[in-house]
Order: sequence, then structure tokens, then C-alpha cells
Amino acid sequence: MDLALLRTFVTVHRAGSFTRAAALLGLSQPAVTSQIRTLERQLGRPLFLRGARGVTPTTIGDELAHRASPHLDALVEIAGAGLDEEPGVRTLHLAGPPEFTAVRALPALTPLISQGLALRSTFNGNAEDTLEGLAAGHHDLAITTARPRGGLFTSTTLCDEEHVLVASPRWAGRLGPGTLRHKGSVVLEQLPVVEVHESLPLVTRYWAAVFDSRPAASATVIAPDLRAVLQCAAAGAGLAVLPRYLCEDALERGEVVALLDPPVPPLRTYFLAVRTGTLALPHIARAHECLVRAAVDW
Repeated sequence: MDLALLRTFVTVHRAGSFTRAAALLGLSQPAVTSQIRTLERQLGRPLFLRGARGVTPTTIGDELAHRASPHLDALVEIAGAGLDEEPGVRTLHLAGPPEFTAVRALPALTPLISQGLALRSTFNGNAEDTLEGLAAGHHDLAITTARPRGGLFTSTTLCDEEHVLVASPRWAGRLGPGTLRHKGSVVLEQLPVVEVHESLPLVTRYWAAVFDSRPAASATVIAPDLRAVLQCAAAGAGLAVLPRYLCEDALERGEVVALLDPPVPPLRTYFLAVRTGTLALPHIARAHECLVRAAVDW
């Protein structure tokens, strides 16, 4: 059986789409369709059921993928190990939210540079877009706040981040914890807010978790980078909800003050995703392991 046909088959099985598989393989969609039809003729069985939104594997298709995938991944690992023995640098393409990637992920990966790894990063706060880029082969690793679905991706829970409601000492002096705890939404309507988007995603999530309500307010300052939100909050622009890792130093220096200390602080989970099978590539596997180990202390 032609290994090229099996590789195409496994890619379609994981992608759930001829179109997406074609993009990953660098082939045209008709070429992928032709290869799958050839394999189906050789086996005398249909491997996929075609639908409007992609393809669904038949029972035979699932069985073949289960048997073939580990061997194809092993061949990829052998090829990757051979490449690593040659002089040169392997490039890792990483995508994720700008602040987390800049402050957490990239510094954690820098020790691999001395091992011949080059890093290329893409900042994207939209989880859906990030996963689309991963599916299309634009990224090798993706950090996302949405757990990937489907066989195309393999994901690992990376860490949780705690969200903190902060403001400058000037604003904190005007408020009392009891006021916010019992009249949070009402107080928020009367105070300026610094956020990353008009929809107030961080403030809304915080208010739902802590006050069991939705904020009825609009942001005074919109800055699509949490580092800018922190600077604006510290300068007295208004309230902000920030991940603790990002504002911890500012809290210790007294530049901002945590307005509440809820018994169960709001959390957001990060996931580390790869295309299924690509952890067989040594440079991706090393980077994946490096981030998972570093996340233990995050």
C-alpha cells in the first residue's frame, strides 16, 4: 500500500475535511480527493461518508486510521530525528494571546535556543482564529483559552490564571470592599472602566463569578493589550480586571490595589494544542514539554 496515500488518508481523518487536509498537505483538493478514491478502490471499501460540512469516517476508515496512524507518526519521528542531526536551526511557530505568550511562553522557551531552535511567534487573542491557523499549518504550537475539539488536534491543559479586580490607590481609597461586594454592578456603572474590548469580556466574567450579575456599564478606555490596560489602571483611568501574573509586581509596588479578595477567585484555563501526530517531530515535542514543565510554576 502506498505510504503517500496512507498519509493523505490519516490527514483527512484527523482534519475531517478534504479542504483542510489539502491545506495541511500542500496539495489541491482534487488531488486529495483522487488519492482517497484510489485508496478506497484498492481496499474495496468506502473510508469516508461525504457531507456538506466535511467527511465522517466509516467503521473501516476508523479502524484503518487507528492501525496506520501510530506507524506514520513513528516514520515522521524518524525523519525529524534525522533532520535534527544535521547542522542548522529548526524553527518553531508559536501562536497565542499576546500577553501570556510574551510574558510566560516565550521566556520559558528561550533555553531551547541554545539547542538549535528558532522561535517565530504570532499574537492572537481570538481562540478560534488561533486554532484555524494551527489547523492550516501556520503554527506548530498554539496556546488558547478554548479546548480544541475533534481529532485534528491534541491538547494539554497548561495552567489556570487568576483574575483580579484592580484600580489605582486613588480609586481604591474611594471604595470599600463591602460596597463592591454588595453593590458591585451599581458601583461599576458609576466608575470608569479599562478593558480590552467594548463587550467588557474580563469584567463581565468577573462580575458573573463574584457578584452573579452582569455589569451595566461601558468602558472609558479600550486597549487591546492587557499590558496597556494595566498601565492605564495604574495611572488612574479606572477599574480593570487583570490576570494576577500580569499585575503581581504592580500590586507589590502599590501601583494598583486589589479591590476584592473573593473566596473563590475567577479563573481562566489555558490549553496547549498541536496538530495530532506532530508531537512526533522532536523540535515540537521539546517545546511542548518545556512549556508543560514551566507551567507547573505558573
